[in-house]
Amino acid sequence: MKINLAILLTLFRIAAIPAVVICFYSPIPNARPIAAVLFGIAAVTDFIDGWVARKFHQTSRFGEFLDPVADKLMVAIVLVMLVQAESGWFEDIIAMIIIGREITISALREWMATIGERANVKVSVAGKVKTTLQMFGIAFMVYKNPLFGIDVYAVGFVLLVLAAIMTIWSMIIYLRAAWPFIISDQP
Repeated sequence: MKINLAILLTLFRIAAIPAVVICFYSPIPNARPIAAVLFGIAAVTDFIDGWVARKFHQTSRFGEFLDPVADKLMVAIVLVMLVQAESGWFEDIIAMIIIGREITISALREWMATIGERANVKVSVAGKVKTTLQMFGIAFMVYKNPLFGIDVYAVGFVLLVLAAIMTIWSMIIYLRAAWPFIISDQP
């Protein structure tokens, strides 16, 4: 395995997770905004690493494995933190939808790969929109503090609700693409 810039960006995203968690719970002033900025920087690497891999021919099996793992770890861990810190039934439902979808689609992609049909559940535009809404929504909710008189948490919450809607929509798209293989009698 060769470490390249694309993989380093993905590894940075994973390494940022403990830093976000520590900042989030830290008693220092502006801990949550600092955690949000770290989360935001890590989220940006999600958009950059794939571009770098394609542009500079740095795609690899390890990178293809690691990238979605980094995304799912970052989102799931920070969503759990938010639910713990700002627990309300609606936040809980949104976290369940997003984390549940990630588990379902990961399992679906793994299964489709075992039957040689992984290409039928490749990343869609709806999935990319979902990820963008999710990253901005989570970052704003982590930030929490009003900014220029704007309730940043409320903006993030609305974005996360939209992300949850896109989460369900993108899951339907993936399941529809896989449905003929799921109901097939062929092993």
